[in-house]
Amino acid sequence: MAPIFMHSLVILLMCLLSSVQAQGGLKTDFYSSSCPKAEATVRSTVETHFKSDPTIAPGLLRLHFHDCFVQGCDGSVLITGSSAERNALPNLGLRGFEVIDDAKKQLETLCPGVVSCADILALAARDAVDLSNGPSWSVPTGRLDGKISSSSEASNLPSPADAISVQRQKFAAKGLDDQDLVTLVGAHTIGQTDCLFFRYRLYNFTTTGNADPTINQAFASTLQTLCPSNGDGSKRVALDNGSPADFDVNFFKNVRDGKGVLESDQRLWGDNVTREIVRKYAGTFSGLLGLRFDREFQKSMIKMSSIGVKTGKEGEIRKICSKFN
Repeated sequence: MAPIFMHSLVILLMCLLSSVQAQGGLKTDFYSSSCPKAEATVRSTVETHFKSDPTIAPGLLRLHFHDCFVQGCDGSVLITGSSAERNALPNLGLRGFEVIDDAKKQLETLCPGVVSCADILALAARDAVDLSNGPSWSVPTGRLDGKISSSSEASNLPSPADAISVQRQKFAAKGLDDQDLVTLVGAHTIGQTDCLFFRYRLYNFTTTGNADPTINQAFASTLQTLCPSNGDGSKRVALDNGSPADFDVNFFKNVRDGKGVLESDQRLWGDNVTREIVRKYAGTFSGLLGLRFDREFQKSMIKMSSIGVKTGKEGEIRKICSKFN
């Protein structure tokens, strides 16, 4: 009987480990009893918005990223107000607020005061990736919504012009290593950016009168056509040249080939450590190395989504995501 008992115990422990995520005190299926339809409601809401506008997917992913990098993953980026985090310069182009508000409104009808806005953000980011032909994963939930939202604290968000040393420092400050850095930047496989954020690389880089020499020459000409020197700085350009709607490894191939749109992205190829990670990820998506990015992205997202989780009196469950209770 002892071997059978031990076997059963092992199975029980494995089940417990699969349903509980140690990071941040979060766990999967957190709402299984208190609000069984929570995750399905978020999913259906994201699907509805995605069907009418697929570009909302990278918007939701970026929204979650920006939330977690300031005050932790606590929904502080959702708060409105002149001095709120949402109005900081790095956050002015954020999108997807209406998706989170839509899901929250439905959940407040189903389960009043139960599901946090921070959790809705984390779930929506996962669903956005999945709908873009990317991986899906079990999102550990149980976050509380923060009670602070200050635009001044958003100054440490990663910037499109950051050198690798600066990117590395900003990610390390959040407990994220080089592997996480490259993996999470890989989210740009479905992103877009404004000409304003990279045009300086095309015409007078470091006041030389030439383009950034790390840009593939033919690609630089393509970008100059898309973003004339005196053109509309708000014009949107895909960060992934080739498959901007699919969550795949093409972004890493672009970086390898000198076709990174943002300076911070292309700099991944100029550092010995990050270059090796990019090189590994640039394999075909259906092959071993491609699948590794698929898998590693899930891990890095769970890790990032556990930054600065609020507990006890530090947080609350907001009734409306854009307002403190």
